[in-house]
Amino acid sequence: MSFKGKVAVVTGGTRGIGAAISLALLRRKCKVTIDYKKNEDAALAFKEKIKKMGKVSGQDYLLIKADVSKFEQAKLLIGKTMDFFGRVDFLINNAGIVKDRTVKKMSPDEWNDVISNDLTSVYNCTRNVLDIMIRQKYGRIVSISSVVGLMGNIGQANYAAAKAGIIGFTKSLALEVADKGITINVVAPGFTETSMVTSLPDDVKKRILNRIPMHRFAKPEEIAELVIYLLSDHASYITGQVFCINGGLYM
Repeated sequence: MSFKGKVAVVTGGTRGIGAAISLALLRRKCKVTIDYKKNEDAALAFKEKIKKMGKVSGQDYLLIKADVSKFEQAKLLIGKTMDFFGRVDFLINNAGIVKDRTVKKMSPDEWNDVISNDLTSVYNCTRNVLDIMIRQKYGRIVSISSVVGLMGNIGQANYAAAKAGIIGFTKSLALEVADKGITINVVAPGFTETSMVTSLPDDVKKRILNRIPMHRFAKPEEIAELVIYLLSDHASYITGQVFCINGGLYM
């Protein structure tokens, strides 16, 4: 499958699931704008990883520092993409953070930070690409939610609310643009082998694995391949849907 001639924007695209998506797109000859918020070391390390791929030049991707929880920075991200590539075909909303705490102990800042980074960022980026995609009469938007947005989790009310909000946003927007050549879908991963999970204490990881029927964590590449399918022409009749990929943890 080739995405030659297509242009994608991936938020939170230098680490974890976002990095796997960015690399999967580049391997398929897609031009990619890769957003990161502030971790310069991770961004530089990811740039080196891209260089080692071979057959990818500096004309094939942009690495842009932008805090997409802020509307104007999301606008700048999309604007720079348009200036460099001239179009946006795919938007993958992956940026997000966690600030885990029970509601009783959660501060307003901890609530607002997660909602802004995980949910408002989806609106900000989507709003800024929407007119472009409508003019093109073509677009694919995939937002990364979480199994926690479907089933909840102790100490993650802010994260669960944001990830559930992505689902409601997606279903509403899918109805608004269904006749404009644009599809909008959600991927809801379970626990995945990213730094967020691998840094957990061993006993915590063991308890999580005992809850997963497949008894393993997802690989970021497995999530990325589902996203690739939803961006492809094979999925052109799919919109407003939530795709769970969690090893049977939630059915």
